[in-house]
Amino acid sequence: MRQTSTSATQSSPMPAAAGIGLRAPHIPRVVRERPPVAWFEVHSENLFAAGGAVHDAMERIRTDYPLSLHGVGLSLGSADVLDPTHLKKLALLVDRYQPGFVSEHLSWGAADGRHSNDLLPLPFTEEAARLLIARIDQVQHALGRELLVENISSYLSFREHDYTEWDFVTTVVRRSGCGLLCDINNLYVNSVNHRFDPRVYLRAIPPEIVREIHLAGFTRKEGLDAPLLIDTHSRPVSAEVWTLYVEAIARFGPVPTLIEWDQDIPEFEVLLAEAARAEEVLDAQRALAA
Repeated sequence: MRQTSTSATQSSPMPAAAGIGLRAPHIPRVVRERPPVAWFEVHSENLFAAGGAVHDAMERIRTDYPLSLHGVGLSLGSADVLDPTHLKKLALLVDRYQPGFVSEHLSWGAADGRHSNDLLPLPFTEEAARLLIARIDQVQHALGRELLVENISSYLSFREHDYTEWDFVTTVVRRSGCGLLCDINNLYVNSVNHRFDPRVYLRAIPPEIVREIHLAGFTRKEGLDAPLLIDTHSRPVSAEVWTLYVEAIARFGPVPTLIEWDQDIPEFEVLLAEAARAEEVLDAQRALAA
């Protein structure tokens, strides 16, 4: 399903505002109080069961908020074929909730039917790019819509490569006709772990392919011979990532931005404060453009 990319700021199905990743501890409060949040994102796989209390809650939530589905288990880059059951469940979920965005990761996590507990990196080779492009095309055909793909954090690099990470990501997105979910935290984590300038990466991303941005917190490992950041989603967004986010919004324009927090989940007010800070950056860019 090759498509022509259009800028997220031109005709996005989601508001160019700050949303929050909705996790189980906060679902009852959102249903009960309908707090002032621009939009929510949920993990697709958490909704694969056909019914139950979670679906009852999500049916109510989607009447009040735009919704995005974010997958972690499709394993686009695996040498295995795409799991047809997984893809069918995703298609049914998309049909049921009609989310503004559907996203997955530029990674792999399954081999011979066995799944990893992490999103594993790919070599930045032409062979890997062709595999991802074919898989993205298959998913977009199955869903009948654009898929967003996210750049992942990584803790090793492969000797064999044909591209830099930023050129690999751009090549896959452009040749598949999908959109990019640009994770600024992952970009910064990789810049430290693999020792490159994150601004070089940021400047290499064409603004017209960016649909969404993720912000999250990392953990810094201490006592090692070299710097190492782990993408734990268990902390507030770091000062370095906020600085890079300001530069990203200046380059890409106001883009739907999500606050992710998946471990050591805090009180909802903490997430609201993080989202409010992202909204300030978006408002400042809109003011400059006015």
